[in-house]
Amino acid sequence: MRRGKFLNNSEDDDPMAGMANLFDVAMVFALALMVALVTRFNMPEMMTNEDFTIVKNPGKPNMEIIKRTGKTIEKYKGTKGKSSNGKGKKVGTAYQLENGEIIYIPED
Repeated sequence: MRRGKFLNNSEDDDPMAGMANLFDVAMVFALALMVALVTRFNMPEMMTNEDFTIVKNPGKPNMEIIKRTGKTIEKYKGTKGKSSNGKGKKVGTAYQLENGEIIYIPED
């Protein structure tokens, strides 16, 4: 008699019923991963509408500048070993104070 009740269980007729729950779990996991990555890399600026400029590895040969203006994002990379071969002009002087502040004085 018990065996008949087990075989006639009508709640488990749909083998795909558990797949909906797996999809929900995957979506929650993906959202949590995105939030964790944004907070880990300290880049909440990417989620706002404000313009910003980020300098990665400043002063090093692999320096990158990421600039967002409106909806466009531009990425500038330093070229290793490439120079301008003196094709430029001096536009000013920068001084670093004792407290770490940098002052730029443009030339006329």
